[in-house]
Amino acid sequence: MIEKNQALQLFHDLVDDLGDPNFVWQLVALAASTGVAWLLARWWLRNHSTSAGRLRDASARLAFPLSGLVLVGATKLVLEHFIHINLFRLAIPLFASLVLVRGVVYVLRQAFPRAAWLATWERIIATLIWGGLALHILGLLPFVIEALERVSIPFGGLSGLNLWILLRATVTVFLTVVVALWVSGLIEARLMRLQGVDSNLRIVGVRVTKALLTVAAFVTGLSLVGIDMTAFSVFTGALGVGLGLGMQRIASNYVSGFVILLDHSIHLGDMIQVGADSGQVTKITTRYTVLKHPTGSEFIIPNESLITTVVQNQSYSDTRLRLGTTVGVAYDTDLELAMRLMREAALAQPRVLTDSAPRVFLTAFADSSINLELGFWIADPEEGKLNIVSDINLAIWHSFKEHGIQIPFPQREVRVLNDKSAENPE
Repeated sequence: MIEKNQALQLFHDLVDDLGDPNFVWQLVALAASTGVAWLLARWWLRNHSTSAGRLRDASARLAFPLSGLVLVGATKLVLEHFIHINLFRLAIPLFASLVLVRGVVYVLRQAFPRAAWLATWERIIATLIWGGLALHILGLLPFVIEALERVSIPFGGLSGLNLWILLRATVTVFLTVVVALWVSGLIEARLMRLQGVDSNLRIVGVRVTKALLTVAAFVTGLSLVGIDMTAFSVFTGALGVGLGLGMQRIASNYVSGFVILLDHSIHLGDMIQVGADSGQVTKITTRYTVLKHPTGSEFIIPNESLITTVVQNQSYSDTRLRLGTTVGVAYDTDLELAMRLMREAALAQPRVLTDSAPRVFLTAFADSSINLELGFWIADPEEGKLNIVSDINLAIWHSFKEHGIQIPFPQREVRVLNDKSAENPE
């Protein structure tokens, strides 16, 4: 336990050192250690500026405080045999707190890279750490801990639970879970780079690893504080009943997500349609799947819908897709010429496949035109279907105009009977 008059004693020691000629050497040694640490941090960052993203981010945050902590600590060990080192006793906790603040913030940024709440939590974490350091230096920390220990909290079968233990448990579990999420992020980055493994298996591995590490971190955090997990048996049982009764759909979506990933019915990049929603699969989570339409709209589909409804997968076994367009021509048209021009218009597009050559069919003798249907195949439906159809239609239009082929439209003749104004002109 820290002595309660530590801050006062340290203050008196620093005041006494001001009258000691060796105090100048303390200042010089501390300044030199800090300066060397700053130079080492700059050298490290300059020589590792092209490193991987995680190493570069960690170096940018921790290079200076870590090197400063090591150098100041080493200097203290050397000088304590010759002069007073009270100034170093104050500097070391400051560097250690800076390392802790930047380390926790770095791990949080890696675990939650796109979290909007992270900026607020960075300030809260920094405030808590620096506040704890201030209480430690001022000698008030033992009084605060003693006051928190007096506030007992009855909970199930746990005995001796107080506010200080609860606070320690919260902080410990938070730190262990954050570290677990960071480690799972490293594993995820490594797994997603394995090109020889199926993408769905990689996603399943990432999800299972993250869940196992989170549970292990939670249990480990509580064990480190000394809380027996058997005391939570009633709580976990009630939670299980609540999940079974009130969260059936959510649980169904999670189970459906693992089924989709394991049965390989849907992969990242597939073009699928669920009801009226269609698009390319850009993300598969354990609860929902994201479809991105060629127009830019994104649909979030619950995984249960992908299991219980019919899914049109245009990329399940073959990414090739047949498209078509229908054009009407006049009855006096040279049909062989029109059909040849339509095939040439399709073949002029680089996305149209040539191994399954475009074909033109005479589909109907309509009232005002002869209808010709052009069918063609593409292998990249994720690049859009409407755009390729539009380009071919425009090419057919220009080609027909060049060769004098008319695209007729319905014409009606209107006769006016019993026109009294014509019989009785004014």
